[in-house]
Order: sequence, then structure tokens, then C-alpha cells
Amino acid sequence: MNKVELVEEVSNQTGITKRRARNVLNAMTKAITNALSNGEKITLVDFGTFRVAHRKAREGRNPQTGEKLEIPAKKVPKFRAGKNLREAVR
Repeated sequence: MNKVELVEEVSNQTGITKRRARNVLNAMTKAITNALSNGEKITLVDFGTFRVAHRKAREGRNPQTGEKLEIPAKKVPKFRAGKNLREAVR
């Protein structure tokens, strides 16, 4: 499912227009992005939790040449599915 299909599904399930559904989806993703960029954790009960994880610097290799290279430390977004979502997927 892509964003257009998700907007259509939200529109169908809620009875709102596709434009409003798209605006709601955009606002939600922007709010999650802003919270994560500020180091906050977002918990949607029964759905899952978004958080920021820290990856340590490490040594890697160029697969073509075998040359060693340093991979810098960085922050990455993580999602952990909640109980109801995990059970629904089973």
C-alpha cells in the first residue's frame, strides 16, 4: 500500500474527503518527524512505538575493493510494533 492508497482507505473508512484525509496523514507524519528530530519517543497504544536509536561508529569494508572505511556514528528512527499489531499480522 502506498500513500495514495492509504489516503483513499482512510477517506473510505472515515467518510471524510480524500483531501482532508491526505492533510491528516501529512500532519501526522510531520508531527512524528518533528518529535523524533527532537529526541522524543512516540507511543501509539496497541499500534507501536517510534523512537530514535543511536548507532555506534564502526569499521566497514567496500565490497568491491575490500578497502576498510570508517562508518560514522549516527541516529536512526526505529519502530517497534505493539501487541495488537503483531497479533493482527500473524
